[in-house]
Amino acid sequence: MAFNFFKKSEPKKEEQHSGPHYYDLKVKRVVNETKDAISIWFEQPQDKKIQYKSGQFLTLIIPIQGKEVRRAYSLCSSSFTDEDLVVAVKRVDNGLMSNWLPDNLKEGQMVKIMEPMGQFTTDYAHSNKRHIIMFAGGSGITPMLSIIKSLLTQESESIVSLIYCNRDIESIIFKDELSKWETKYEGRLHVIHVLDNAPMNWQGYSGLLNHEMLKKLFERIPDWGIDKSTYIMCGPEGMMKNVDTLLAQHNIPKEKIFKESFVQGTIDKDVKKETALASGEVKTREVVIRYDGQEHKVIVKPNDTILASALDQGVDLPYSCQSGLCTACRGKALSGQVKLDEEEGLSQSERAEGYVLTCVGHPMTDDVVIEIG
Repeated sequence: MAFNFFKKSEPKKEEQHSGPHYYDLKVKRVVNETKDAISIWFEQPQDKKIQYKSGQFLTLIIPIQGKEVRRAYSLCSSSFTDEDLVVAVKRVDNGLMSNWLPDNLKEGQMVKIMEPMGQFTTDYAHSNKRHIIMFAGGSGITPMLSIIKSLLTQESESIVSLIYCNRDIESIIFKDELSKWETKYEGRLHVIHVLDNAPMNWQGYSGLLNHEMLKKLFERIPDWGIDKSTYIMCGPEGMMKNVDTLLAQHNIPKEKIFKESFVQGTIDKDVKKETALASGEVKTREVVIRYDGQEHKVIVKPNDTILASALDQGVDLPYSCQSGLCTACRGKALSGQVKLDEEEGLSQSERAEGYVLTCVGHPMTDDVVIEIG
């Protein structure tokens, strides 16, 4: 078969020796999607279009309060159907950039972005025949919409079932657009909304997604069998853990389930970090970083990450999420041992080859040398 079912693809050899590309893009439109979510439309560069895959994200780099701030936002556009690059941003409590963007970003403004990245992707082929079952919560709809557009237009025999959870009807991002795609591709896109707080006349599902509700939902969506079905999810950490548990109760194999996390899990974060640091002697160490033709010696204090230490010491390394998920900060440990708080962003073979993530990496020996780009 010509597709990989959202498995982490290995980096191409030519990609391993070049750092990320940066662009200055013009804001074409800023659209209010809900009262607390916007979509940002960026014009493609005139000389050469930026290539990307559905499910990837853009990193926006903006000076806020005198400091350069980076945040990753999933693309909701598809290279198969859209001229522009479009991301969605939802306000979060105390979110620095997520609140700055809707309050300040204007049409015509130039924004520095880092090239599209991310491995929550799949390859498309006209001969494919598969059923993608999606679970989205809140702004987790963003990469799902991109994948929906690509799958429906590129694979005429594939179908999508979307279970989309939100607080209330006013908070459903892309509600009208999803409805249009459902109408246009009738029978191939099934959208099921689940609301925490449903209005009086609501005909759909309401309340917490539980075992009984999922059982009823599965009765509503087509059953193509486990071989042709893939389950993907993106949303708040609590929702994804809940869905994970429910799918296990329904005997869905783990290899058929794929997730996109916007933030590193907080439930296990402290335990992971303590476990990681306990395996080696915690002390201040010097790390050698080779990047962009230069060699930098960075002092990393106990409990600090390699990336944070480098940035504090004026070494401008590539990064985005700072949670060990996006791989923008990835480098190869040529020597020494590096312990990671979070390994989800790397494939098994990448880890075996010595790749590390500096944003969640701690030197465990005195001879760590990392090559980036």
